Amino acid sequence: MVLKLDTEGLESYFFADWNPILVDLLVVAAAAEFCDVARRRPQLGWSRRFDLQIAVHDAELWNRRDVRVALEDALSFLTGDAWCFSFVARHQELPRVQQTLDLPSGAQIIMPYSDGLDSRAVHALVAANEGAAGLVRVRLGAGGVDQPGRAKKRTPFAVVPYRIQVVRREETSARSRGFKFAAVTGIAALLAKVRRIVVTESGQGAFGPMLAVSGQTYPDYRVHPTFSRRMERLLMVLTGQEVRYEYPRLWNTKGETLRSASSLKPAPNWSDTRSCWQQSRHSSVGGRRRQCGICAACMLRRMSMFTAGIEEPAETYTWERLSVERFEDGAAAGFARITPALREYAIAGVLHMDHLAELADSPLHVPSLRRAARETAEALSEAPGQVEHQLRGMLERHAEEWRGFRRSLSAASFVTRLASARP
Repeated sequence: MVLKLDTEGLESYFFADWNPILVDLLVVAAAAEFCDVARRRPQLGWSRRFDLQIAVHDAELWNRRDVRVALEDALSFLTGDAWCFSFVARHQELPRVQQTLDLPSGAQIIMPYSDGLDSRAVHALVAANEGAAGLVRVRLGAGGVDQPGRAKKRTPFAVVPYRIQVVRREETSARSRGFKFAAVTGIAALLAKVRRIVVTESGQGAFGPMLAVSGQTYPDYRVHPTFSRRMERLLMVLTGQEVRYEYPRLWNTKGETLRSASSLKPAPNWSDTRSCWQQSRHSSVGGRRRQCGICAACMLRRMSMFTAGIEEPAETYTWERLSVERFEDGAAAGFARITPALREYAIAGVLHMDHLAELADSPLHVPSLRRAARETAEALSEAPGQVEHQLRGMLERHAEEWRGFRRSLSAASFVTRLASARP
């Protein structure tokens, strides 16, 4: 494995206190990410086993039973794999990087932040309700936080502080990314001496990946409270400090979140947000990067923007037209990379929206809904019955939004033909 600790990234985190324990947590996250992407999952089954020995600054602390149990529990629950860790002392400390950066005075909230709609919307809503001065964003991804490069270098938590290099990525499910992002936001909270971490995900994003699963796929808990509570326990036993992940939009659909944010004065700008899963080479038109418009993330985006009454230019997407009868006819003029894989993405995107729409009403899904409600209730310390009621309500409103979006398309639309849920 090649792990590169980014100097600029480390400086944006350890700008005041050099904490070797938290630096070691970044190394642990990088090692987990390497294992996750470098070893393919079995053809029959899901789980893999990893045994890792990692050099850290304080091996005695990391080998303590409560620390190892919390670490292995968090990663095993998140990825569906079996993880076993042991630690040895580093031969020498990592060289310290430290500079003076401007952390907002009175920082009170840490927010993981990306180029997505939920990040933009929830940032605006929280800033409107609690004030922007105490709100600190932590970058999730490769770019900056709405700032040019020079300003970004002076902004705390603006760059993910490490990256790994592998000869070939054998596994694409990338469940360990949830650990990576939870770790960097937790570290930011501890260094900023802030207890609250606001997760921006709306209901479909938090519950969809854990409920709408198929085949042997393990439920995806990356942005769900049941995983966040495990990260809280790990950070507590490592540092003795408490942080808390909050989910203010857990019971709202993405469309409702966007509608609420759009009612603010001024409303956020949505034009430079990105939802698509596709890489540039699969969805660019005329040398310009677009969003594909047909994957599950794009389909949720388009439905939610429609629900919120936000219009987007057709050129936002490679698939400019969803009302056409033939899938191929929906692509932008001049787009020549219409592949079977993109068709599969479109089918999966429509069926994912369908699956979520059917969850609340289908008797077949009662056990999985109740299990999800029990898990969520335990994580939130709330009554299971009340959580189940809120979960069903969110899913029913999703179904209404999906039906409304489909009605806005032509009756001959390829989306309508692919969908199985009632119109």
